[in-house]
Amino acid sequence: MSYKNNTEKTRVQLPAMIHLLRLGYTYLSISNNSKNNINIDKETNIEVNIFKNQFEKLNPNSDLTTEKILRDIKWSLNNDDLGRDFYNNLISQNIKLVDFENINNNVFHFAAELEYSHDNESFRPDITIFINGLPLAFIEVKIPNNKDGQLAEEKRMNDLRISNKKFKRFFNLTQLMIFSNNMEYSDNGSKSSGSFYCTGANKKVFFNRFIEEPIKNDPNYFYNNFVYNDIPVDIEKSILSDFNSKNILNTSEYETNKSYLTNTNKILTSLCSKERILFFIKYGIAYLNSEREEDGKKITINQKHIARYQQLFACLAVKEKLDKGIKSGIIWHTQGSGKTALSYYLVKFLTNYFSKKNKVAKFYFIVDRIDLLEQAKQEFETRGLSVKTAENKKELLEQFSNYNASEGNAGRTEIVVVNIQRFSEHDKDIKLPPYSTNLQRVLIIDEAHRSYNIKGSFLANLINIDKDSIKIALTGTPLLKDEWTSMQIFGDYIHTYYYDKSINDGYTLKIIREDIDTYYKNNLKEISKESSLYVQKNEFKKSFLKENDNYVNELLRYIIKDFYRFRKVNNDNTLGAMIICDSSGQAKKINDKFDEIQKEISNEIDEEVNFKKGLILHDVDDKETRKKVVADFKKNFKIDILIVYNMLLTGFDAPRLKRLYFGRKLKAHNLLQAITRVNRPYKDMKYGYVIDFVDIKENFDETNEKYLNELKRFNTGLSDEYSNKFQNIFLSKEEIQEKVKRAENAIFPIYHGNLEEFNNSIYRKDKKELLEIKDILEDAKGCYNIARSFFDSSFRNEFKNLEIEEISQMISLLYKRISFINFQETENKGQEIKLITNEILSNIKFNFVLASKEEMKIISNELNDKIQEIERSLSNQVDKNEPTFISLQELIFSKLNEYKYKEINSVHEYEKILKDISALNEKLNDVQKKEENLLKCRITCILSLFLNI
Repeated sequence: MSYKNNTEKTRVQLPAMIHLLRLGYTYLSISNNSKNNINIDKETNIEVNIFKNQFEKLNPNSDLTTEKILRDIKWSLNNDDLGRDFYNNLISQNIKLVDFENINNNVFHFAAELEYSHDNESFRPDITIFINGLPLAFIEVKIPNNKDGQLAEEKRMNDLRISNKKFKRFFNLTQLMIFSNNMEYSDNGSKSSGSFYCTGANKKVFFNRFIEEPIKNDPNYFYNNFVYNDIPVDIEKSILSDFNSKNILNTSEYETNKSYLTNTNKILTSLCSKERILFFIKYGIAYLNSEREEDGKKITINQKHIARYQQLFACLAVKEKLDKGIKSGIIWHTQGSGKTALSYYLVKFLTNYFSKKNKVAKFYFIVDRIDLLEQAKQEFETRGLSVKTAENKKELLEQFSNYNASEGNAGRTEIVVVNIQRFSEHDKDIKLPPYSTNLQRVLIIDEAHRSYNIKGSFLANLINIDKDSIKIALTGTPLLKDEWTSMQIFGDYIHTYYYDKSINDGYTLKIIREDIDTYYKNNLKEISKESSLYVQKNEFKKSFLKENDNYVNELLRYIIKDFYRFRKVNNDNTLGAMIICDSSGQAKKINDKFDEIQKEISNEIDEEVNFKKGLILHDVDDKETRKKVVADFKKNFKIDILIVYNMLLTGFDAPRLKRLYFGRKLKAHNLLQAITRVNRPYKDMKYGYVIDFVDIKENFDETNEKYLNELKRFNTGLSDEYSNKFQNIFLSKEEIQEKVKRAENAIFPIYHGNLEEFNNSIYRKDKKELLEIKDILEDAKGCYNIARSFFDSSFRNEFKNLEIEEISQMISLLYKRISFINFQETENKGQEIKLITNEILSNIKFNFVLASKEEMKIISNELNDKIQEIERSLSNQVDKNEPTFISLQELIFSKLNEYKYKEINSVHEYEKILKDISALNEKLNDVQKKEENLLKCRITCILSLFLNI
């Protein structure tokens, strides 16, 4: 039959409606409402008859009438709160509008082209989804290669719908919106093609991709193994009849378009299958209320977010682990992908998870810095949680002894944000009073790549606070094998989400590195020769150079001029910058000199340059002042450039920060954490920028290689090194006993229970001996913490002859003595060296010049994805006996085996293998296309012969 109706309706919309029948939805034909007993309330689009029946079914003992509930819903939908009041009632179980626990107690319907109309303005989504009569979702579809792609849909939503206050009621009620042009996603992160989802917003919706979690390396596993309903033939014909499209019923094109594996139908299965849509609505919605200053007034900002797909799958992965009895593990989600938001969704989900088991979940969010504590506190309060903090030892114990999981009559879920340093205040085990078996503590450890050494007392106290607690570690850069690995400390990975996917999904930006060459009028090598007459190499401090007035002045000239140009080029004065200084002293000098240099530049270019800067150092200003500086940069836009040394390099989330001036060398995960401060999406920026004064490229490449091998290890299974992680963590009991004996022998001659006498005795020892004693004591302390954390209490008897409680004090006294000796050795000569250095540097003219630009490609999972793609292509080959295919298959297997057993030692090697695999995949696709074309030709010939008979 001819397929003439080649339209959006026949190619995408109708096949999507038929697919909803597969998912168990019932069709509402609105072409004749009275005939079909359909009663749509035009003010809200609630189907009143269905709503009434379901409300009475779910609330048999309620005194409230359906009419009263509908009036209350309409009233709440008038609020300027993005539907928050309605949403809270929707997920409440006091009066049930939806039964989230028993899916089959609900009814699911869909209608097509239902008009959303108010005050003579209207729009008609292609498909509206009803749950218990409530229109909680809608779907918009387009044909492939539609004009301007999905960007046109996003623009239409933002310019004509979301911003139109006449549609407020409808969007306050709608929780989920889906948009698809039935195409694959673009590789470059563009929103021109693909299937997207979002929720309501005040001004601008954000289109999210949804990519189903591969299972057994098969991206379609979920769809292929989903239990679909049979399509009722009479309902299918009725739908086609309603849209005057009965003629497409038996066409091959129609059969192709209603496949459950079309791109539109896949996202419907992922988001609208009954269990998924209820999960998203209950656990995947977040309302954010925040404030910022504008012209001296406080402005309230309301936002509504929906969970990203990786956050959904992380929650489900945590559930899977808990169901298996696994109580700890790591979520490795790349920096900037929303780990704090994930924590909020986990709190919502796990509260209900444990409630079903008759347990009360109490949540603790563990950070390792005071600024991150403040940031986490704000983020959770913004999302409506009741946040408690512990300022001291007493408050910490009170929080762990308090078993309430919600606050006051409002019943807001509570989370305790704790700085892990508080755990270090206890050298003994923290003893908590016994509690009933219905309490479950959940510890979410933020930035699990720092401060968690297995030998440290921080971790030992964290583990011992409650050995039955759930411990979920979050990181964007897990520790690797040359350090204490994250896996060794917290267990295996629960879920992963890599940098390449985050860029493609639009959650993070690519990063451009600008390499800066530093030129000097005089040759520094000659200066070094001259200096060597006076100075030993190890006595010259780098800070003498980097804090010199000449150096600082020219560095500032470059930075201020560069940032001025950057804002002009981008025509955006809200863009922010950060200077990472080489030392605390340099940061202070840059701060002192900033306004002076800025004024000079203004005079030079005859234009006003008036950047406001903020200095963040731990020893400058008090906590409240630093807190205000951060707020003025992040929220209030009163500060343009932050000057830092070692604060705000990790965990600091400010989307407007787009220019990072790198004046300090960092390594490993610290480097990745720092450079990704600029990768948050902001307005229409395509990149974040790192301005490199210290040549971080070598360290960056080295770190990238380590993460490449970590990704490879994770994707190909545990290596022998990780096959028994506890063997890696623990010293044997014999080894611990040996170290304890060494410590006893070291302490016995100099410590007899009196710390003052101990202090006097170490005064007479030289530095080498003091260093040896210090190392032995630190070793013993680390062994004790391991024993406390992972061995039974009886083994601690090994330490009975050691005064463990006083070892920390002894180590502290040793440190002070060693530091004082160092000071005495360098005091006089240090000042002399500094004077000589300054005299030499005063004759040097520094000059900073842009040398090159390049993208900083953080290692991703792309290679593994390519290999999975080529494996699928091999299995899909039409004619596996074709000679060209056989020879190509042998070559592919050879390359795959080479990769499998080869250690990749450089990014260059990684990119070469990636290029080889991609080339082989292209060849394989060419062979497949030829085979498919040949097959089509054969079929055409056979049909021609048949039709001519």
